[in-house]
Amino acid sequence: MKLNAACLQLTSNDQPNENLDQVINLSEQAIQSGANFVLTPENTFLFTMEKKILEERSEHHEEGNCINHIRKFVKSKKIWFLIGGTPVQDGRDIFNRSILLNPNGEVVSTYDKIHMFDVNLPNGEIYRESEKFKAGHQIVVTKLPWGNLGLSICYDLRFSNHYRQLMKKKADFITVPSAFTKNTGERHWHVLIRSRAIENFCYVFAPAQTGLHHNQRETYGHAMIVSPDGHILKEIKKEKGFIISEIDTKIIEKLRSEIPSTKYD
Repeated sequence: MKLNAACLQLTSNDQPNENLDQVINLSEQAIQSGANFVLTPENTFLFTMEKKILEERSEHHEEGNCINHIRKFVKSKKIWFLIGGTPVQDGRDIFNRSILLNPNGEVVSTYDKIHMFDVNLPNGEIYRESEKFKAGHQIVVTKLPWGNLGLSICYDLRFSNHYRQLMKKKADFITVPSAFTKNTGERHWHVLIRSRAIENFCYVFAPAQTGLHHNQRETYGHAMIVSPDGHILKEIKKEKGFIISEIDTKIIEKLRSEIPSTKYD
């Protein structure tokens, strides 16, 4: 069975049920186009900078309505599915969490975003993710039927050692579900995504948020699927939708044997 990966591009807001409907609709379209692995971006079911809303509407790590709805959907469709990132309450803390589901709708693995987006941008935008979320600390690589999947989220993209560690744990594919700001995306998104692919000779799946959100934050979009040699296989620009690509896993070892740079730290 070939891997047909689909990355969604969303414009999520602070209403989880509306976001869930958007995900189901686009996922249905991707599956009809042949996808057997669907990936969503960061902030999939809740996109807000307001701590009170995060506390009120974040999914519970075991009983979240949106998560459980997606689990049933995945089971009915018999596909792999990555909730790329969504606010999840676990104990007293809120994590920015990726959740990988198998075709039985079971949670195979989770990853909590390690690098918090605490920045002061030149255009006056200020973000303090660490004031709202607890940072994760564990590098996660999970086995899929087609190879090994390494997990990351958005701002992790700027830390090359994170991806080197994923590759050293035998990752063949890397996920970068994101909500890059328009400001930083225009300057850095494409070169960073392609660099992480080339440095590690891994496929990169990068679903994204796009457009203007309820909090007036504008995201860059440009969801991409990039080959291990840095070619952009598929890209969607600013519109909501999805991209899909058939993945040739043989190219990974071919490139790693031709240019053995992955053997070094």
